[in-house]
Amino acid sequence: MAMEHKADHRELTSRMLSDLYGEYVSADEMTRGFDSLVSDLEDLVLDTPNAAEVLGCFIARAVADDCLPPVYVTNHTTGSELAKSALKHANVLLKKSHGMMHLDNVWGIGGGRRPVRVLVNKIKLLLDEFLSSGELKEAERCLVELDVPHFHHELVYEAIVVVLEQGTEACAKKIIRLLKFFTDSNIVTPDQIKSGFLRVFGDLPDICLDVPHAQHVLERFVVACFDAGFMSREISTAIPSRGRKRFVSEGDGGALKPPPTADSVTWRLSSSVS
Repeated sequence: MAMEHKADHRELTSRMLSDLYGEYVSADEMTRGFDSLVSDLEDLVLDTPNAAEVLGCFIARAVADDCLPPVYVTNHTTGSELAKSALKHANVLLKKSHGMMHLDNVWGIGGGRRPVRVLVNKIKLLLDEFLSSGELKEAERCLVELDVPHFHHELVYEAIVVVLEQGTEACAKKIIRLLKFFTDSNIVTPDQIKSGFLRVFGDLPDICLDVPHAQHVLERFVVACFDAGFMSREISTAIPSRGRKRFVSEGDGGALKPPPTADSVTWRLSSSVS
């Protein structure tokens, strides 16, 4: 039905498929549903002349939203020329530079109207691609195209978590370079920086359960960010001390320790993290 309607209806349908997938619609059911559409293209073009192109957009978006596996496009075999056209169009969209990143705008509808889960996945993909390529301008373009300035704290949060999980100087320096670039360009505001860091501070006990060295890495990262000039002293002094149950001695009353200084903490994670 959405194929016959406007872009906003198609966007709502893509979001509905993403929300239903996993909980109400299985992977096999999703695949069989798209298989039916591919098989019915010759009938669909009677009412929607550009049905092959539209279906190709739906397929590419479903792959980007993790509702279909990428091999659905690359390994799909069919004798229909319309089906080949739809799958070729989907493949072209997916192969574009940072294609996965841009497919959330495939219908021309973006911004905060998308589900939080989709936005988080896009931000994680942005970070992964930046750490791989180091291209600041491409990262900027991807973030601006997401069109969610109110959600930039999630970028800060996910970026810090990546640093804590990888625990390497190289990763930390890249993320510092990225965050400084975004703040210097006024793309990410000081309030969003603050919110992202405070969220990590609040989640640190849980993060440490999966990443035991997270506290050590965070202390060093905060110092480096403060030295880079985009972190306020207010944030640097808000970093929690090592959790009372596992780290803080009974004699200190659980009080926060003063922030570490650049003289006392250096980026030598390879020697401090096992």
